[in-house]
Amino acid sequence: MSAEQGTPADAPSNHDGPATTPAPAADNSTHSHRIKDKAKPSKPAGGFDTTPLPDAPLGYTVKFTFHKALDLPCADIQTQSADPFIVSTLTAAVPKRHKEDPLLTHRTRTIRKTTDPVWEEEWIVANVPSSGFMLKCRLYDEDWPDHDDRLGNVTIRVSRVDENWEGFGPDGATIEIKKRSGSKRAYCLTIVTNALSRHGTKTPRLHISIDVLGRSDPPHGHMYTVGPTRWIKHFSPMIGRLMGIKVNKEEHDNNDSSKPDDNQPTKYDFQANEIQLAGPVPPKLYHRYVEFRPFVGLMFSSRGIRGRILNKVLHKQHKRIYNYDSSTECGNFQPRSDEASIQFLKMAHFDEGGRIFTYVITLDGLFRFTETGKEFGIDLLSKHTMHSDVATYIACSGEFFIRRLKHADAASDPEPDEPTHPEQDLPGGPPHAPPPREPRHYQLIIDNDSGTYRPDKSILPDLKGFLEDNFPGLGVVTMHCEDDKLQEMKKAQREIKKKEGKQIRMVLNRSPSNSSFSSDDESRLGDVERNEADTAVKSKKERAFDVIQDPHLLREYIGGGSGSGGGGSSSAAEGSKGASGTAAG
Repeated sequence: MSAEQGTPADAPSNHDGPATTPAPAADNSTHSHRIKDKAKPSKPAGGFDTTPLPDAPLGYTVKFTFHKALDLPCADIQTQSADPFIVSTLTAAVPKRHKEDPLLTHRTRTIRKTTDPVWEEEWIVANVPSSGFMLKCRLYDEDWPDHDDRLGNVTIRVSRVDENWEGFGPDGATIEIKKRSGSKRAYCLTIVTNALSRHGTKTPRLHISIDVLGRSDPPHGHMYTVGPTRWIKHFSPMIGRLMGIKVNKEEHDNNDSSKPDDNQPTKYDFQANEIQLAGPVPPKLYHRYVEFRPFVGLMFSSRGIRGRILNKVLHKQHKRIYNYDSSTECGNFQPRSDEASIQFLKMAHFDEGGRIFTYVITLDGLFRFTETGKEFGIDLLSKHTMHSDVATYIACSGEFFIRRLKHADAASDPEPDEPTHPEQDLPGGPPHAPPPREPRHYQLIIDNDSGTYRPDKSILPDLKGFLEDNFPGLGVVTMHCEDDKLQEMKKAQREIKKKEGKQIRMVLNRSPSNSSFSSDDESRLGDVERNEADTAVKSKKERAFDVIQDPHLLREYIGGGSGSGGGGSSSAAEGSKGASGTAAG
């Protein structure tokens, strides 16, 4: 969407005629109009995009089932195993509104310490065209905070899809994984390990099924995820890293108790949340980043030195906050059900403590949000650019908070005729008792307050309907960010948080180790914390290079944890169980 350009005024004339000769009336009017246009500031490109969904023929709903993988290379010397997961990308001849629209992707959960992982995980996609598709499965070894090692690729091409297509049959298909795209380090380790253990090298394989479930419902203009509807919670000590402090964890997640033991330190988790909503996202929810400064366009397109650096920084920040490690929690829920509403309320901590959240909804219906507030000490945690992973187009973004109603009536009025918490102290919930588990007791107050994408006021009814459909029973209130009433409500939330919100107790952090702490070292975390040794814990990458240079070290690394480099500092221990992460860049 191009910016509006003012029309420049005509250059002054050098006409030397009599001063009494009036210019034509029409010319004066045009000249005056052009001056006004020139004075009018141009509107930055981006924001609400009215481009309609392209016309597309009938599509089909397809279910992909990732069963298991066999004989994957071992990416960890000590355990002779890996922490495998799959990232799948689906492409097809479906026209896009804009070429920058993101590809459809799915990440499986991680299976720990195995080279024969079993996922039995489904991914259901609507509007796959009859002309077929290409599914690319990239297998990785999760290695937080090191770089995830690629274990290989599987690419599946299907040239025709219809209701009679048998897919891969009732038992699916087992496909050889291409090694040439995998990590050379992982395959070198596998060769060395098999040679020492006298086991022959085997070809890695992926077992997958593909089934056509039937015709998709309109609109047919884009593919989207039907299921599973799932939730993911990521934990990060990013605040502590940025501010030189360690943030204690283990805040009660289920809100079963309203007040922790006064003799115990109050603990706090910085939590990043993802909820896959049931699609499709309403077509009207379509917004491009706003190019309010020249560098913004360079940042999103990754052009120029400055643009590439900023783009990489924000991608890195997104990955740090939405990191996957051994502390990541996930699960599925029944779509468009009370279970979905309760799961969302749990992840938003119900109406506890006057919290305000920053959110982004992607074009595939992925709802990402984190708590925001000045006490986090960094603006990047509130930037929608980071939450969107620098996506050119999203569905919607802004802020939201939760209020509890005195009566379970699911009111959708911003000024209901009844008391609300946390603005008023109501019995039967926080801060004195566990929260009610009936969705009708709560309001979701959500807005379009985002300087990055600037969602249009006109889309708020569509956003309301989409959220009401996904979170039944919950009272949904959509408000424009410039509404004075909304600003008053947010101010009240912040004041309540000062009085009722749990105080965050910070503990000084020690200097970080020069060596990173790998995900496979979780079993030694307790020993590291108890010993509080000052020597560095070697990462998997460092141990792998040691073994390649001296294969005799393999027995030492496999034999015991002490041989892998000794203990680690308390900061090294942060690298496991979600206690590792830094700012982007």
